[in-house]
Order: sequence, then structure tokens, then C-alpha cells
Amino acid sequence: MAALLLLKGFPLLRLRLQHYNPLAAGLLSAPRRPWCTTAESAGHEEEVSSAEKSSTVLSVTDPPKYHRWGDPDYRKWKDKEEEILRDIEPIISLTKEILHSDRYMDGERLTVEDEETVVEKLLSHHPHSEDKIGCGLDSIMVDRHPQFRHSRCLFVVRTDGGWIDFSYQKCLRAYIRDKYPSHAERFIREHFKRGSG
Repeated sequence: MAALLLLKGFPLLRLRLQHYNPLAAGLLSAPRRPWCTTAESAGHEEEVSSAEKSSTVLSVTDPPKYHRWGDPDYRKWKDKEEEILRDIEPIISLTKEILHSDRYMDGERLTVEDEETVVEKLLSHHPHSEDKIGCGLDSIMVDRHPQFRHSRCLFVVRTDGGWIDFSYQKCLRAYIRDKYPSHAERFIREHFKRGSG
């Protein structure tokens, strides 16, 4: 109420607040014509334009259009989201450590322990894992991507000496889609840079 009284004498300030904060505009004053036209219509019954009528201003009677913790579906989603994050966090941490630390030099093969984890938790879930492995898996290697030289990635080294890169994010997305089908797309959309790859 004090803010309303304070702003009544300063129409420009009220207009600026309405422009920058539509919620404050609905709370501080009723929708009005712009302040410059009020002098023209003095003494006339005030009309509200259709644009002002159709603008959405939250009020006490209108519920917000986002989920609340009290909504059981939202709580279920947040619980499932937390479960998925706990599930994939260890392999994401290992993969980022492999790619972004000095633990492995460019062209270096992973240790047996790291390789087993990467093959089990990532490569086995890649949508084209058979094509990636080809004639057989010799090892997993870290190196610079041939086209994107600033990016390090994981490579399958085949038994015939050939090697090909694979995306750990594609592996994780496929894993999530397989294990959490009803929540996968939302999780991927909210937590991965490229949602559908």
C-alpha cells in the first residue's frame, strides 16, 4: 500500500515498473491507459484496451503455471531425476576425469580398470556399438578428435589396428532411454546440451 501511494505521484516511475516487472504492475495498480493519454480522457469513463485485458498478470486467484513441490507429479519427477543423476554421476565423473585431466596423454590407452568401466557403462549402450567395435575391441584410447582438434574424446581401437571415436553422451542418453523410458526425454532435454542425439 505504501508503494502504491509512493508511486501515485510519479507516473513515469510507475510506467517503468510496469514495463520491467509485469507482476509488480498488477499488484501496484489496476491496468490503465499510458500516462500520456490520461489527460485527454479526463472526466471520461476509463476504458481498458483488449491488449491490456489479454495480458497475463498473476493474481492470488490464478495458480502459477509451473509445478510446485506440493504437486505429487512434480515430486515424483524430482525424485526420479535425483535417482537418474545418482545412477550416472560416477561414470560421468570418470569420463570427465579421463578426458579433461592430465591423467591420460593424447593417444594413450586406458588402464584395464578404466577400460572395463567405460566398455560396460558407456560403449555397450552406444546406439551403434557393434559398428564402432567392428572386427573386435582391442582397447579404448583417449585422443584429439580428428576434425575438432580442441576436443578430446574416447576412441575404440579395433583388433585390426583401426580406431573410431564414440560419444559418451550418446551412450548415456541411450542408457537413460533404456533404463528410465518414461522420464528419459525430459531428463535428456533438461540435462544434456544436445537433447536428441
